[in-house]
Amino acid sequence: MKPRKTVLTLSMLTLSVVLFFACSKNETSSENTKAHLDVYLTDDPVNYDSVIIDVRDVKINYSTDTANGWKSLSQVNARPYDILRLVNDKDTILGKTDLDSGRIEQIRLVLGPNNYVVVNGQTYKLETPSAEQSGLKINLHQGVSAGLLYKLLLDFDAARSIVKTGNGKYILKPVIRATMQAQGGSVKGYVLPNTFSTSVFAIQGPDTIAGTITANGSYWIKGLTGGTYTLGFRPSDTTYKPQSKTGIVVTNNTVTTVDTVKLVH
Repeated sequence: MKPRKTVLTLSMLTLSVVLFFACSKNETSSENTKAHLDVYLTDDPVNYDSVIIDVRDVKINYSTDTANGWKSLSQVNARPYDILRLVNDKDTILGKTDLDSGRIEQIRLVLGPNNYVVVNGQTYKLETPSAEQSGLKINLHQGVSAGLLYKLLLDFDAARSIVKTGNGKYILKPVIRATMQAQGGSVKGYVLPNTFSTSVFAIQGPDTIAGTITANGSYWIKGLTGGTYTLGFRPSDTTYKPQSKTGIVVTNNTVTTVDTVKLVH
């Protein structure tokens, strides 16, 4: 089968330049031992004008030590969120992090003091019980495999989470359902020579779907939808020829290992 001409398209050249400047020179192959997690927040419809939740941190726990085993995500978008803007399958990203292989036992959503609800144009502070001020713990018990991209969706049930007392106060007792799924599959492999970087692209038809740059010869492309791809290889040392590898089958929730590619002059 002949290599697809898309490997040499202008769009690939542009992506190659972007990848070159976006990737750190200190990137090492040890990063390929990690999984990646994106955490999103969503909600179901409820009869309020607004429900503002003050998110300060998102933490995960790999152990059964619920007191000391917590670790914050590397990137958290800490700010107030109107969760009623996240209904009907809308969501927003709360944070992201790289993960070690293993098992996430719990996730904790840490809220600040600025939580409130708007009812018929009137704003009421949402009081938080003292037992939940250190953060709401949600059981997950989910295994994590290296090289895969995971999406964790926190579904905030506002209707059940807000309780109106007899004296007109509103209390926040968060009810959140957490679901976590691997997003597609991934491909990994090795390119020789490994003394310079090579841009690697995952291609379907005329489209470049994703790309990365080798580190010490190794590459890993995550978050690919299951299907058949062509991999394009463009070495930074232009004395070597670009190559392509067709018929690479990616399966959801699986890491596909590709045979080593040997570049030629």
